[in-house]
Amino acid sequence: MSNDRSESMRKKCILIVLIAFSLFYEVNGGRKREIPIGAIFPPIYTQSEIAFRAAIKRANLHTNEVEFIPSIKHVSDLDSFKAEMAACELLEEGVAAIFGPASNITSGIVDSICNTFQIPHIMTHWTYDPKSYHYASSKKRRRRDLTINVYPDSDVLSAALADLIKDYDWTSYTILYDTPDNLIRLKDVLGLHGPKDPPCTIVELDQGTDYRPALKKIYYSTEPHIIISVETHKIAEILNQARDVRMLDEYKSYIIISLDAHTIDLTKEVGEITSNITALRLLDPTSDEVDNAASFMRNEEKNLGRITYLTKEEYMKQMQTESVMYYDAVQLFAQAFEDMNSVNDIQVESFSCKEKSAGWNDGYGIAKYMKRKEVTGISGPLTIDENGHRRDFLLEVIEFFQKKNAPLSYSENGFKKIGTWDALNKITYTRTEGEIKEQLTESFQNKTFIVASRIGAPFLSYRKAENGEILEGNARFEGYSLDLFEGISKVLGFTYRFELVPDGKYGSYNPKTKKWDGLVKHLLDRKADFAICDLTITQQRRKAVDFTMPFMTLGISILYKKPKKEEKELFSFLSPLSNDVWICTAAAYLGVSLLTFVLARMADAEWEDPHPCKRQSEEKENIWNLLNCTWLTMGSVMGQGSDILPKGNSTRLVTGMWYFFALIMLASYTANLAAFLTMDRMEATIESAEDLAKQTKIKYGVLEGGSSAAFFRDSNVSLYKRMWAAMESSSPSVFTKSNDEGRDRVLNPKSHYAFFMESTTLEYMTERNCNLTQIGGLLDSKGYGIAMPRDSPYRKAITGAILKMSEEGKLHKLKTRWWKEKGVKGSCATDSTASAGGAAELDIASVGGVFLLVGLGICMGVIIAFFEFIWNVRKIAVEEKMSQWEAFKRELKFALKVNVTSKPVRRSTSEISSYTRSKRSRSSSIEL
Repeated sequence: MSNDRSESMRKKCILIVLIAFSLFYEVNGGRKREIPIGAIFPPIYTQSEIAFRAAIKRANLHTNEVEFIPSIKHVSDLDSFKAEMAACELLEEGVAAIFGPASNITSGIVDSICNTFQIPHIMTHWTYDPKSYHYASSKKRRRRDLTINVYPDSDVLSAALADLIKDYDWTSYTILYDTPDNLIRLKDVLGLHGPKDPPCTIVELDQGTDYRPALKKIYYSTEPHIIISVETHKIAEILNQARDVRMLDEYKSYIIISLDAHTIDLTKEVGEITSNITALRLLDPTSDEVDNAASFMRNEEKNLGRITYLTKEEYMKQMQTESVMYYDAVQLFAQAFEDMNSVNDIQVESFSCKEKSAGWNDGYGIAKYMKRKEVTGISGPLTIDENGHRRDFLLEVIEFFQKKNAPLSYSENGFKKIGTWDALNKITYTRTEGEIKEQLTESFQNKTFIVASRIGAPFLSYRKAENGEILEGNARFEGYSLDLFEGISKVLGFTYRFELVPDGKYGSYNPKTKKWDGLVKHLLDRKADFAICDLTITQQRRKAVDFTMPFMTLGISILYKKPKKEEKELFSFLSPLSNDVWICTAAAYLGVSLLTFVLARMADAEWEDPHPCKRQSEEKENIWNLLNCTWLTMGSVMGQGSDILPKGNSTRLVTGMWYFFALIMLASYTANLAAFLTMDRMEATIESAEDLAKQTKIKYGVLEGGSSAAFFRDSNVSLYKRMWAAMESSSPSVFTKSNDEGRDRVLNPKSHYAFFMESTTLEYMTERNCNLTQIGGLLDSKGYGIAMPRDSPYRKAITGAILKMSEEGKLHKLKTRWWKEKGVKGSCATDSTASAGGAAELDIASVGGVFLLVGLGICMGVIIAFFEFIWNVRKIAVEEKMSQWEAFKRELKFALKVNVTSKPVRRSTSEISSYTRSKRSRSSSIEL
C-alpha cells in the first residue's frame, strides 16, 4: 500500500515539474517555431493521411526548435487541375515540403510545380518514368533533384519479382493485369522469357467486375503458374471468381505483385484456399517499429473522431505500404530539416504560382541532405540515391497459410514470412526443416488422393475374388503400381483410391487437335492427383505434367519369337559337308580307285613274283585288283592306312595326291563335325535393329501413341528415321493398340513380326512365355515416373518417399515379386549351348546316325559271314562226300571251340592225288 502511494506521489511530482517547465519556456519566449508541411490526399480520410498526421506528431516529440504543422488539401486522384490549384495554395501558405499526391495522374503536375519553386516534393507511391532522370539535361536534372520517392524503385522492385520467379523455377506463366502501369511493373519478369522457353500468356482484365471470362481462358490453357498484377482491392474478388472456375485448387500457384497483399484477410473474404499463394511485402507487421507506429495512428484516429473496432494486432496487419511510406517519409524529412536548421536557421517562404520566382533557397539543400541522410524507418533502411530513388531495401517473401479442418477464424491463418530478398543476397529462406515437414504433413492429412492408372500386367491387373468375397475399391486390383503406391502412402501417411482412365491410354499429344489423351488428359482435367503405371518420362509429357524421380529405369528393345530349332536328323553327322561335296567325294573315291587299278596294270613295278624267294619265276602276278584298290583309297580316307602299298612311280604319285586330298577333307570334316554336333542349328533370325532395317521379310512396329513411337518419330538418327518411315508406310498397319496385341502378333506363326517395346514389359512377357525372347540390347535409356498435375505441391514429398524405398531395397523386392515370382509357374528350360567353360554335351539325337551306321555295318558283316559259312559248309560236304547237315554241325561245333586257335587243312581228292604224285617225283629225284 505504501509503495502504491509513493509511486503516485512520484508521478504527480514529475507532472508538476513538466508543467512548470512548459510555463517557464513559454514565458521566456521558448515556443517552437511552426513549420507547415503540405500534403495532398483524396477527399475521404485514408490510412495514409492518418499515418501522415501521426508521423508529424511523433516527429515533433524529437524536435527542439521547430514544430511541424500538417497542411492538407483534399483532391481527387483523377483531377489534375485541382491538384495544381492545391499545390499552389500550399505554396502560398509557405510549406517546407509537399507530400503526394499518391497518383501517377496528378503527381506529375505537382512535381513540376515543386521543382519550379525548389520545394522538396516527396512521393510515396510506385511510379515509372520512361524518361529516367539521369537521361535528362543537366539543367533539368537539377530542377528534378528536388523530387524524392521513398517507395521502392520500380527497376529494383521488378528485379525482385524476377528473382522470385526464377527461384520458383517457373519457365512458363500467365500474367493477369488490369492497367498498363501494373504491366510495366513486370518488365524484368517479361525479360526472363527466352525464345526457347514455353509461351508466356498476358491476359488483361475487363473494366467491369466480372473476371470469369479471362479466368476461364487461363483455366483452359492448363497453365498452373499465374502472376496477378492488379490493384489491391481487386485481389479478393479475383480469387473468389477463380474458385468458381476451379482455379483455386492445390495445383495452381499464384504470385501477387501488390505489396499490400498481406493486408487482405483471404480466409474471411475468399474462404478455403488450397492453392499456393506467394507475395512480397515491405514491412513486418509484427515488428516493434510497426507496433509503435500503430499506436500513434490509432490515437490520431481517435483525435479525429474516427472509431476503430480493430485490435492493435489486427490494425498492424492491415497497415498499408503507402501509409508506411508517408510515415517514414515524414521522419526522414523531419530529421533532415532539424539537422539543417541546427546549422543554419531555415526560414520558410511563400510563393505564388502566378508570379515568377527563383524559388526557395533552402529547398534544394534540404532535398540534397535527405539523399545523404540514412534513416531506419518501419519499412527498413531509407537510403535515397542521387536521382531521388530508393534502391536499398529489404523485402519479405510471404506465403498464404491456412490450417486444414480448422475454423476460418483460426488466428494462425494468413500470410506468413518464409524468406527475405535484398539486392545483394537475393532470396534467402527462413523456414526451418521442421516447419516445412509440418506443413507437408498438414497437406496430406485427411485427404484421399485419386490415383489414375490403366490395366496392364504386371503394373496393374484385376484381382480374382476368393471364397466368394466382394471386391471393392482398391481391392479390385493388384500389381506393382498398387504395391508401390501403398509403400509411398505408408511413408507419408495418406489415403488413396485407384481409378482407371477411360480410354486406357498412356497419354499422347495430338498436334492437329492440340489435345492430350489417356492419363495425361486425366491429370490436366484435374480428375486425378497422380497417375502411375508403366508411364515413361518424356520431354513432351513433362511440358504438360510433372513427374517424380524415376522408380524404374528401362529402354526400348525388340520382342521376337524364339527361332525354331531344326529337328534332329538321324544322319546329322553328314551335315558338315553338303550333298554335292559328298557326291563329288564319292565320285573321286571311285575314280581314283579305278585309275589306280588301271595304272597298276600298266606299271611294270606292280608285277611281282608270286614267291619272293624264287627270283626266276615263269609267271608274275599283280596284287592290285579292284578290291585292293578300293581298300587302299578307303583306308587313306579313314585315316587308317593299308597293309599294301603301291611301288610304281605313277601309282605312288596318284596315291600321294589322294592322300593329300584325304587329309584336307578329313580335317575339314572333323572341324565342321565338332561345330555341328555341339551347336543347335537355328533358322535364320535377327540380332539387332540394324538387321531389321536391312530386310523386308520381317515387319516391325510399336505401340501406337506410346513413348516408343515418339522415340522413332522424333529421333535424329538416320537408322531410326528410316525405320519410322517404313513403319508408317507398312500395310497393313504395324502399330498396335496395346502391348498384348503386339505380343500376339509376334507369336502368330503365320506372321513375321517384331515388336519394339519397353524392356521391363518385355522382360515380364519373356518370363512367362518361353516362345518369346529379347533381341539385341537397349536402343535408349529412360525411366518410369509418377505423373501429377503441373506445379503439384506433392512432387517433392512423393519423390522423397520413392528415394527412401529405393535406398531400403523395397523397389527391388517389388520388382522381383511381380516379375520373377508372381504368376510364374516355372522357368523356361535352358538350351544346351556353348558356354564359357567349353562345349555343351552331345545328346543321342545328334550322333544317333553314327550308331545306326555302325549297326548296319555289323549286321551286313554278320549276314555276309553267315553266307560265307554256309558256302564253306556246302563246299566241305561236296568234297568230303558227306551230308550238308553233318558238315554244318561239324563246322559249327569247331567254330564254337573258342580255345582252339589252329585248324587242320582239309584237302580235296584231286589235291591229295596231286600232292602224292609230287611227293613220289621228289623221292625218285633223290634216288637218282
